Amino acid sequence: MGVFDTKPHRNDALRTDLYQLTMAAAYYCQGMCHTSTFELFSRKLLPDRGYHVAAGLELALRYLEGLKFSARDIDALRRHPSFGKVDAGFFDYLADFRFTGDVWAMPEGTPYFPGEPIIRVTAPVIEAQLVETYLLSLMNFQVLIATKAARVVEAAQGRDVVDFGTRRAHGPQAGELAARAAYIGGVMGTSNVEAGTAMNIPVYGTYAHSWVMAFDNEEDAFRKYYEVFPESSTHLIDTYDPIRGTEKLVRLGIPIGAVRIDSGDLAENARQIRKVLDGAGYTDAKIVVSSDLNEYKIRDLIASKAPIDIFGVGTQLVTSYDVPALGGVYKLVEQEEGGDIVYRMKSSKSKMSVPGSKQVWRCRDKAGNITEDVIGLSDEAAPQGGEGLLERVLADGVRLSEPPSLKESREYFLLQQQSLSPSTRKLTEPTSITTRHSRALLDLVERVTKKQAQRR
Repeated sequence: MGVFDTKPHRNDALRTDLYQLTMAAAYYCQGMCHTSTFELFSRKLLPDRGYHVAAGLELALRYLEGLKFSARDIDALRRHPSFGKVDAGFFDYLADFRFTGDVWAMPEGTPYFPGEPIIRVTAPVIEAQLVETYLLSLMNFQVLIATKAARVVEAAQGRDVVDFGTRRAHGPQAGELAARAAYIGGVMGTSNVEAGTAMNIPVYGTYAHSWVMAFDNEEDAFRKYYEVFPESSTHLIDTYDPIRGTEKLVRLGIPIGAVRIDSGDLAENARQIRKVLDGAGYTDAKIVVSSDLNEYKIRDLIASKAPIDIFGVGTQLVTSYDVPALGGVYKLVEQEEGGDIVYRMKSSKSKMSVPGSKQVWRCRDKAGNITEDVIGLSDEAAPQGGEGLLERVLADGVRLSEPPSLKESREYFLLQQQSLSPSTRKLTEPTSITTRHSRALLDLVERVTKKQAQRR
């Protein structure tokens, strides 16, 4: 199964933790079929991030729409020692299993902040519980990389950034998923052909040092490659010496769209190469740089006024090298029991959750800049001027509308990013926007806290 496959081709049921399945069996055997609501959110911002970027929703919806148990899956569970005494009816239940719940979510590309649910799932408790691991694995990684990409693109100050990271990703599938998230975060394209083909992301590439080394001299390597790709050649000119390589290239007299530097002092090399290109009349040729770049190195290169047009970013982007994991959580907030809503809240220190099905309202000034976010109960009135960020995207397990294209999600993020304050977009020591709980939500927290204290 491919990373981006749709419903008919999916086989995801066992892509989860064992305890999700044992809980499902326990719910079934105990006759617990009530409706529950879970929310997926981050408790805190990643270091040096003033915001996170919502990403992964479309892939999450594909998973939910296609979720089912094959005969092979059910047989594997029957044979697992944990299920040796489970009622046989549970396996019959799994044979007909489909996700039938409702999902509310922030659109991909939405900047968001701690405590704000980006996905809300309301479904029969077995269904809502089973999907936890997959949703967290998917959404945490997509958000992590989209947020990292946003920083890299911010640092580039309008210059193009391309994802070059698949070879350094944590496996081929991770490379594809990273390419998708990075595109939402603002990069112009990827070197990953499968991601580009499946998701309609622009695909770019040059060639490797091994191509140059396959010839006795650089001139032959440059010329022969150009003969095959006369309209799309980006020449790698630093296999031996970047300046001499550029001089050899311009002496060939062939058109030069771009050159790439992958080593050495990138700023100084770019300056000297620019002089060689301009002196030979190649004033429109672009300079591409790579070599373990991140947002800080890009910031410094631009500050040095290095004449660089395009940044190829790999390892540091697709692994979010400085902060390689996002600890998003998926928590039960309420459930229906006998027609009544019962609120649930985790109250352990440092891991407290907030009860109740929630909405996030975004407030803006007259210029459209974000002033604050209000987290409140989903059924309360919006604050004056507040824009609800969570939209209903799945009802009874069925998608309500066609999803936006990935390009549209990217454009949406770039537009929303502009409404964040400069201090929130800083690469170091950013300040997040103000978020607050509504009065109704605060009152609910107080009531549930008192009720839980009485039960201790």
